[in-house]
Amino acid sequence: MLDLAPVKPLWTPSRSFMEQSNLKKFQNWLFVKKGLYFKNYHDLWDWSVTDLDDFWESVWQFCEVKSHSLYFEVLIRQNRDFIGTKWFRGATVNYAEHIFRHKTPARPAIMFQSEQEPLKELSWRELEKQVGAVAAYLRQSGVVAGDRVVGVLPNGPQAVVAFLAANSLGAVWSSCSPDFGTTGILDRFQQIEPKVLIIADGYTYNGKAFDKLPAMRQLISQLPTLKRTVLVPYLNSEAQLPKTDNWKDVLKTPFSTLEFTPVPFDHPLWVVYSSGTTGKPKAITHSVGGCLLEHLKALTIHQNVKPGDRYFWYSTTGWMMWNFSVASLLAGATLVLYEGAVQYPTMNVLWDLAEKAKINHFGGGAAFYLACMKAGVSLQGYKFNQLQSIGSTGSPLPPEAFEWIYQHVKKDVWLISLSGGTDICSAFVGGCPTLPVYSGEIQCRLLGCKLEAFDEVGNPVQNELGEMVITQPMPSMPIYFWNDKDNQRYRASYFESYPNIWRHGDWIKINDRGGIVIYGRSDATLNRDGVRIGTGEIYSAVESVPEVTDSLVVCLEQTGGKYFMPLFVVLAQGQELTDDLKKKINLQLRSQFSPRHVPDAIYELSEVPYTISGKKMEAPVKKILMGTDPAKAASRDTMRNPQSLDFFAQFNRAQV
Repeated sequence: MLDLAPVKPLWTPSRSFMEQSNLKKFQNWLFVKKGLYFKNYHDLWDWSVTDLDDFWESVWQFCEVKSHSLYFEVLIRQNRDFIGTKWFRGATVNYAEHIFRHKTPARPAIMFQSEQEPLKELSWRELEKQVGAVAAYLRQSGVVAGDRVVGVLPNGPQAVVAFLAANSLGAVWSSCSPDFGTTGILDRFQQIEPKVLIIADGYTYNGKAFDKLPAMRQLISQLPTLKRTVLVPYLNSEAQLPKTDNWKDVLKTPFSTLEFTPVPFDHPLWVVYSSGTTGKPKAITHSVGGCLLEHLKALTIHQNVKPGDRYFWYSTTGWMMWNFSVASLLAGATLVLYEGAVQYPTMNVLWDLAEKAKINHFGGGAAFYLACMKAGVSLQGYKFNQLQSIGSTGSPLPPEAFEWIYQHVKKDVWLISLSGGTDICSAFVGGCPTLPVYSGEIQCRLLGCKLEAFDEVGNPVQNELGEMVITQPMPSMPIYFWNDKDNQRYRASYFESYPNIWRHGDWIKINDRGGIVIYGRSDATLNRDGVRIGTGEIYSAVESVPEVTDSLVVCLEQTGGKYFMPLFVVLAQGQELTDDLKKKINLQLRSQFSPRHVPDAIYELSEVPYTISGKKMEAPVKKILMGTDPAKAASRDTMRNPQSLDFFAQFNRAQV
């Protein structure tokens, strides 16, 4: 039996905080408008996952969603299948329109800082002006509802403007950060055949400038569906690229008023990407209405974001937390952006930003807080008077990091550890403003999310480690994967283990008070410093090295929030695993994808374990290296080469 978190909470909300929270306002609204009374959060949650129609319609009404047409039914589900579930049939909405209903001269829309620039502001008036101009440019370029507009941009206002402009027309947005390798970008964008590409000339990171113009030329040449390309001179204000339009000129496109195209609730909003564990990254497509409703619920009701708050989450445009942070504008917040490394010029750079920008809601990856803790970052002298909540995601936040935040950052801050994913562009579990915070523990399952822990035979369990599953559909689940015939990849990604039940791929425990502890991945997805990486990307790069004939990679969770990612390679005949070959493999991974794809160590083996159907057996290998009995880690009857597991059974765990 795994130990429960300490009984004494690290933080307990005050009575006034609870009474003034959006969650409490929602409960009061339910009582007045619906005659529904719930004595505590857990009763409210139980209702939200039992009466799905009434719950989601209540969120719609409470958050005053604007539809340009009436909806006829809240939920249509055939044969209990998640895929094909229809929500709010008949409704027509626009995501960007809901953001601009908060425009006001009283506060900025966006605040942003980078390694190059000090903290600046963008007013709502200027944001509307820029979005209107870019939308007019896109319209003149022939972009209509359903067309794809994509960006390779740093985390600055330009990316937000481009997304809002595309969305205002009903176009579909997708983005990668400029630190992606060209192969990684092409693997994503080629699938969705974009009409317009918006790129930056480069970016800075850790004090170094990275020129991306050569890579962008290659990218443009391999996207044949492009009609127009726009260059954002980010690194060099005078940057130019032949046959591209300049962002400065695009912003001068005349327009009268910013208009919003209403689209059906299930119209695609954006395409985000899986990590590419098997084959190319899956092009996960989310709906306008689904994300609108989910983000209003998650940010307004759960994270307690209110008009005038300042919301920050350290991210890049290639991570779904960028999409999620932009959604804070739906709640009337000022969005705070930062572009650059968290450790440059010092590990205090983001904490300095929190103080200067008077941030109310501060978020980052668990790896950031662990790095601050290990580096002994001093925050003496910081006041953080406006700081209400600190958010953490990307990987489980260990108890020692919880305690470091309360001891060294702010003793009365609300720590929100949340977990979700690209799959729903939101969280399954996270914060609740009316519940206490316990060390190492996520506060609750979010409203409308019927999350359970399943044992080995598929029964829900409490206080036991189990497989994380979702047993009822949510509006922000993918409408489809782009170009996924008959939803084959979609179904294989979530529904192969349990019919009509979403298996997410995490080991979790739900305790008696409803808290959640996540213990890492139960599938082959790699988790490197809080960023999930697909094994497929590793293999495509490593196995293109002539000296390598096959490979296998796993990521092992260790104590204290650490990870170890070993790569095992099968070499061509006559080859040796020299230091030079290791450097060559690492350079290939770094140049094609990112530094996070580089393994911690490389080992040679004679053969990779395969199933009879030809699938590499990462998950059983991971279990063996984590201490599982090899006989229990995999059935040798289902293997093509069962003797291959012997290497890992004998592998010296002291090396990992």
